[in-house]
Amino acid sequence: MPASPIRKLVPLAREAEKRGVKVIRLNIGQPDLPTPQEGLDALKTIDRKVLEYSPSEGLLSLREKLADYYHRFNINVTANDIIVTTGGSEAVLFAFMACLDPGDEIIIPEPAYANYMAFAISAGAKIVTVPSTIDEGFALPPVADFEKLITPRTKGILICNPNNPTGYLYTQKEMNQIRDIVKKYDLFLFSDEVYREFTYTGAPYISAFHLPGIEEQVVLIDSVSKRYSECGIRIGALITKNAELKKNVMKFCQARLSPPLLGQIVAEASIDASQEYMLMTYNEYVERRKFLIDGLNRIPGCYSPIPMGAFYTVVSLPVDDADKFCEWCLNEFEYEGATVFMAPASGFYTTPGMGKNEVRMAYVLNKDDLAQALKTLAKALEAYPGRTI
Repeated sequence: MPASPIRKLVPLAREAEKRGVKVIRLNIGQPDLPTPQEGLDALKTIDRKVLEYSPSEGLLSLREKLADYYHRFNINVTANDIIVTTGGSEAVLFAFMACLDPGDEIIIPEPAYANYMAFAISAGAKIVTVPSTIDEGFALPPVADFEKLITPRTKGILICNPNNPTGYLYTQKEMNQIRDIVKKYDLFLFSDEVYREFTYTGAPYISAFHLPGIEEQVVLIDSVSKRYSECGIRIGALITKNAELKKNVMKFCQARLSPPLLGQIVAEASIDASQEYMLMTYNEYVERRKFLIDGLNRIPGCYSPIPMGAFYTVVSLPVDDADKFCEWCLNEFEYEGATVFMAPASGFYTTPGMGKNEVRMAYVLNKDDLAQALKTLAKALEAYPGRTI
């Protein structure tokens, strides 16, 4: 089981804080924006005598509300297609456990969310990666690259759209290419779409459920964590129209009894968040994205493509080893009493040597903090012994 590249440096960050250093945390997708008031109010005014188990598939009222929410994006599902999970992470884990036998393979474009590897290992399955590159803006690799990797053990393709860690947004053409491969080889398409609210192009957001001809093969992964700034309530969803798959997933749901009751109550209320709230969060990320990317690309030797979705970017740095640089920032460096905490990108790749001079940054902090992070990063790069330019 691999260590999380996002969290493995947390002990160093805590030690830096004990020394009195301000740690500017760009390492993790924990938004600083407020949770919707509707969700907070629901938590404060729970009117129950008993905090009971919920159904293993989640509260019907929440699933019905989620179905209405998906309809806003032309995702035509019903409450019966939705299983509530303990965060999006459990949705991925249960999808793998239900669909993949030990030794089966799943193809994923890399860099990819690091915990996919951990979930595959838990299912006894093998991740096979198709590399994308920062020079190409992390666009989908050619179809031929996917087909070269397909074997009798290949059972599915997983995409994250918009993408974590790169912020890439797949185009209609790219999604059609994925659909054609899934259909041709009779694969599952696992589609992690937790960042659908945060897309920054004029092109429409394309869900896997928008692709005709593979409806029974799509497993959609979702979560309320990011869109409502509710990472801690641990509510996600697995959505499928495949009755046999749903039956298998439910075995794992019953084994863990039920998703969090309090989290479901908060999530259900939060779906009623106002358009003003959703627009506020969207506009804030648009501003932060522009501010951070412009600032990064002005630092000598740094390069970040413009992310078109989510709230992450992968940045190449003029350093010999980004893992060592991130550790050095936390262990040995500070500027005006602060240092910066980033996630080394090597942990988002499985191909040896890839991402060695790259980091992932999350623009989940306000612009004052981002400004301090940019200044601190520039000074750190000037001082780092392993600088390459």
